[in-house]
Amino acid sequence: MKVNIEIAPQYKEPYAVIYASMVTEEVQHVINLLHEKDSPITARLEDKIVILQPSEVYMVRIENGDTVIYSESHRYYSRKRLYELADQLGNQFMQISKSTLVNLAYLGNVEAGFSGTLLLKLKNGCKDYVSRKYLPEFKKYLGI
Repeated sequence: MKVNIEIAPQYKEPYAVIYASMVTEEVQHVINLLHEKDSPITARLEDKIVILQPSEVYMVRIENGDTVIYSESHRYYSRKRLYELADQLGNQFMQISKSTLVNLAYLGNVEAGFSGTLLLKLKNGCKDYVSRKYLPEFKKYLGI
């Protein structure tokens, strides 16, 4: 892929144009990188509002109707829905079930689970199953 960058004072904000005959996997990857949000999120810890960077978030899970955000050592609560956080957190996160997002940077190990699922363990000790619906995409990510 050829890349040209033009730096000039008349450009106030970055602007990208991609010329291609079709949307290939490589082009789609570049588009995803350009759209990556990676913006901070707010959450509650007891009576405080805390600002978290996506790199601090290990997992987001819906538990009893509440959106729970797991960091290395804390559990935070958010009023946002799972799909809203998925959009805000960016491409480093993958949905592994109807109610769980994980940060792919913090994968610890994977074990075979029941009924063809996988048990995913994160480096902070959190674990959850990759449901069959999301299993093909997760296996593709792992290269298996």
